[in-house]
Amino acid sequence: MAATDLKKLLERAQTWPEEAQHELVAIANQIENELRGPDYPVTQEELRIIDAAMESIDAGDTATDAEVKAAFAKFRRA
Repeated sequence: MAATDLKKLLERAQTWPEEAQHELVAIANQIENELRGPDYPVTQEELRIIDAAMESIDAGDTATDAEVKAAFAKFRRA
């Protein structure tokens, strides 16, 4: 694929619905991360989410056994 092909695709993608554009960016980021190697470059947003989850767990806000079983049952059906 030539660089011009990539540029043309990106120009066309600007006319796509916003959700499709976000998906393209996510896929491109995933490819780039895989090319970089085994280190995962965590984003500030991901760190914020992890910190919030840890605070929630520390505060005792965890799922009950019944909620965990229900979640697994739901995903096993999908």
